[in-house]
Amino acid sequence: MQTGLVLLLGLLVGALSGVVGIGGGLFLVPGLVYLFGMDQHKAQGTSLGALLGPIGLLAFWEYWKAGNVDGRLALLIAIGFLIGGWFGGIAAQHVPDLLLRRGFALLLVGVGVRMLF
Repeated sequence: MQTGLVLLLGLLVGALSGVVGIGGGLFLVPGLVYLFGMDQHKAQGTSLGALLGPIGLLAFWEYWKAGNVDGRLALLIAIGFLIGGWFGGIAAQHVPDLLLRRGFALLLVGVGVRMLF
């Protein structure tokens, strides 16, 4: 049963990410915390592991075919993301779980409010 639930979560997160163009972690991290009882650190680490590699490749391909990708900009962002992710991963290991979860929630609320208005 858990394997099926994990696959369903991945399918839903992938579909939402492909539709709205946001990182899967927005949906995946809360899913791992609330559906599987993970602490925030483990959920974030698991999310990063799941999102490595060609996860967005097929969605990216569809956007590319439609002419909706700036390849140069995407590459520069990826380089920054790689380096920033490394430093962020190091820093996150020193933040208490509750503070990390609340920071994640505040970020989501802040981005949501900004996009709404």
